[in-house]
Amino acid sequence: MVLKGLFWVMVVIILIFNLFPAVYALVSSFRPSQELFSTEVIPRSLTLDHYLAVFKDPRFVMSLVNSIIIAGSTVLIALGLGSLCAYALGRLPFRYKGSVLYLVLTMTMFPQIAVLSGLFVMLKTLGLFNTRPGLVMTYLIFTMPFTIWVMTQYFRSLPKELEEAAYVDGASPLTVFWEVLLPLTVPGMISTGLLAFIGAWNEFLFALTFTVTDTMKTVPVVISQFSGTSAYEQPWGSIMAASMVVTIPLVILVMFFQHRIVAGLTAGAVKG
Repeated sequence: MVLKGLFWVMVVIILIFNLFPAVYALVSSFRPSQELFSTEVIPRSLTLDHYLAVFKDPRFVMSLVNSIIIAGSTVLIALGLGSLCAYALGRLPFRYKGSVLYLVLTMTMFPQIAVLSGLFVMLKTLGLFNTRPGLVMTYLIFTMPFTIWVMTQYFRSLPKELEEAAYVDGASPLTVFWEVLLPLTVPGMISTGLLAFIGAWNEFLFALTFTVTDTMKTVPVVISQFSGTSAYEQPWGSIMAASMVVTIPLVILVMFFQHRIVAGLTAGAVKG
């Protein structure tokens, strides 16, 4: 009984620790400007002025469009190419397959700052600096290895009998991939795609470095550039409102697909 009580106390403490910043930001986004620095947990009044202010800002609206296009394109390309690579690494026999897979994993260990200068030179040479395709290309550096690694484990977990039956019927490896195995990987693709989308949506360093005009900047960069003349004159209400606008849709997506996310991430843990 005592252990059960301690368990629930720990659960409550962890929930408060993790949820308090988000709840405080949500409440602050509805506080009037004069109450933003109030120590009262429950605001005396609520307002939508901060949300109206951010949606009247053309920079923020444009950055939303940019983030949706860039993150969505990144995920589609990563899933398209990543699933093909994962199929080859997970199902097709060839030499040094394990070495290639670990090389892919190694690519995720480099900090972004380490490849920043090389990417800058590459984008300038290709004429993709300050463009959406340029950002998509740089985002694939961290989304592709993640996609390939997770999807490889998922392809490995699928029953070999399905593949063998298709080969007996005369199917080619590409036909097996497209018509037999790929439909079974939908939970894995949803979970991988959603996590890759969140990573691309929240990315800041590449977007800050490789964009210079307001028409190309993404949401995290634009929010970071909301500024005032001093710390107390910063538009904290607008910052909180903008943060909620870009965070709540992700929370809704995760809650809506939570069962598929869990199924996709755990399916590769067992062999079929």
